[in-house]
Amino acid sequence: MDRDAPLLFFDSGVGGLSVLEPTRALLPNAPIVYVADSAAFPYGTRSETEIAARVPALLGRLVERFRPRLAVIACNTASTIALDVVRSTLDLPVVGTVPAIKPAAELSKTRVIGVLGTDATVRQPYVDDLAARFASDCTVLRHGSAELVALAEAKLAGEVVSPGAMRDAVAPLLAQPGGERIDVMVLACTHFPLLADELREALPGIALVDGGRGIARRIAYLTREQAWPDVPGEGRAIFTGGPPAPPLAAALARFGLGSAGGF
Repeated sequence: MDRDAPLLFFDSGVGGLSVLEPTRALLPNAPIVYVADSAAFPYGTRSETEIAARVPALLGRLVERFRPRLAVIACNTASTIALDVVRSTLDLPVVGTVPAIKPAAELSKTRVIGVLGTDATVRQPYVDDLAARFASDCTVLRHGSAELVALAEAKLAGEVVSPGAMRDAVAPLLAQPGGERIDVMVLACTHFPLLADELREALPGIALVDGGRGIARRIAYLTREQAWPDVPGEGRAIFTGGPPAPPLAAALARFGLGSAGGF
C-alpha cells in the first residue's frame, strides 16, 4: 500500500466532517480527501432511485481519480440506499454509516428511542431491520428533518443557529405518541452531531447517540497494518457543485482540510 494513498470521505455536504474528526484523532497522519456532493445536496429530499444511481457512479469516478486505500460513505442516506451496490462495484474496502440503533437500545431505560435523520433515511427498510434486530423490545419513533441538515450547514458556514429553529425542527418527533418518554436520540444523519450543543439544549435530559467514533475505530482496524506518512498533512476538500464560499472554506480548515476545489 502506498503510504500516501488517502482515505476518501464522501457525503452530500459537510455532515461527514463528524466522522472525519474522530478518524483524525485515531489516524492523525492519514492523507484525507473529503468529497461533498454539493451539486445534488441535500440527499434526504431526493428519491431512492436517484441516489442509488448517482452514488455508485460518482464514487467510481472518485476512486479512479484519487486511488484511495479505503472509502467512507459518511452519509446515512447514501449508505442505507447504496452501500451494498458500492461495495459490489469497488475493489477496495468501503465503510458505511448506519443509524446507531443498537447502542441506543443498550442505553435506553424507558425503552423508547428516537431516530432523527433525513426523510430518505428514516423510511428505509434498513432502519426497520436494525430496529427489529437490536431494539425489538423498544418503541422506535422516527422523524426526518431537512431543516436540521440546513441548520448544520449554516452553522459550519458561521451563521448563528436559533434555539427556536432547533425546537421547531425536533418538535414533530417529540409530539408523536410516546415521544415524551424518549430518553435516547439516535442522530441518524452525519450532519446532526455538528449541532450537538444545540440539540442538547432543545432535547434536555435525552442522551444523543451517533456512529462517528465507531466508524473511526472501524477505519483504524481495517488499515491497522498499513503505512502512513511520517507527519500529518493537509487534507483536500472537493465540492461537486464548485468551490465553497469563503466562510465554509474557513470552517473546513479547522478540520484539517486546507485546499478546497470543485470536481
